[in-house]
Amino acid sequence: MSPELFDVVELLVELPDSEIQAGALGTIVEAYGDRAYEIEFSNDEGETLEMLALTPAQFVVVWKSATKAWVPVGDRLTALMEKLPEDRQEQVLNFVRSLYKTPA
Repeated sequence: MSPELFDVVELLVELPDSEIQAGALGTIVEAYGDRAYEIEFSNDEGETLEMLALTPAQFVVVWKSATKAWVPVGDRLTALMEKLPEDRQEQVLNFVRSLYKTPA
């Protein structure tokens, strides 16, 4: 799923020089080719907290501007999995398998 202008993204990593924490939502406001995107993070009043140039490895798209819809959880999981190294993917797979063994 390729990021596009005005998509909403979730930050996946902690950034040492930033107040913005992993899990924060921001909006793509500029694209620098397909290598980096300017993301605007704002507060509940719409005031800009920070503008950061991030690579696609640092975020996942959670809402698509083109469709005006949230990205389905399965698609978000797939996008997240693709960003993980193979050994971490195996850990996630084992965790999911364990969920089938545990009663809900």
